[in-house]
Amino acid sequence: MTSSGDLPAPDDRRARLRAADADRELVHEILSAAMAHGSLSPVEYEERAGKAMMAKTFGDLDELTDDLPIAQLGVAMPAPSMSPGPRVTGGSSDAAVRHRLAIMSGSELSGTAVVADALTATAIMGAVEIDLREVEFTAPVLTIQCIAIMGGVEIRVPEGVTVEIGGLGIMGGFGGKSQKSPRPGAPVVRVTGLALMGGVEVKVVPREDPDV
Repeated sequence: MTSSGDLPAPDDRRARLRAADADRELVHEILSAAMAHGSLSPVEYEERAGKAMMAKTFGDLDELTDDLPIAQLGVAMPAPSMSPGPRVTGGSSDAAVRHRLAIMSGSELSGTAVVADALTATAIMGAVEIDLREVEFTAPVLTIQCIAIMGGVEIRVPEGVTVEIGGLGIMGGFGGKSQKSPRPGAPVVRVTGLALMGGVEVKVVPREDPDV
């Protein structure tokens, strides 16, 4: 039987805890923000994102983010008093959608979902579809950070919303048309990020259009 003096330190116990999907998704959000910030190259991002998808414990995830300036990336982190891993806390604003991730798969955001003031959309050999026509905005400005690596992100924005587009395409496309809403106080959707051998497309569509 192991004596008390041989028990692992608290950090060791945390490292052995099993991670959940929410923990892996938050790490993907951190990695996406780090690449946009310039702390990771696209190749480094792709390598770490693949490892995050396969991670089983918090120790596996910690190794992917320990050298990143997380405080400078603008990613919402859980309160220290919550569970030992990166979790989304309760409450209307904290429960809002902050990221969508598709790795060799598809992910969709639509309907009456509640979105935070910042949303990360990451598509690696996959597709992310974001439909903002019926969502509930929690802030006057929604910033969507897109990362498309050999994948695609499609964003549908309703008419009457201000749209600001400013992304970078490298052997890929970053398309769409910015517009200014004539309505005072209308939401602002800012789309930025990187399309590397992939595509980001922003479409302004009528709210009632069922065919887009």
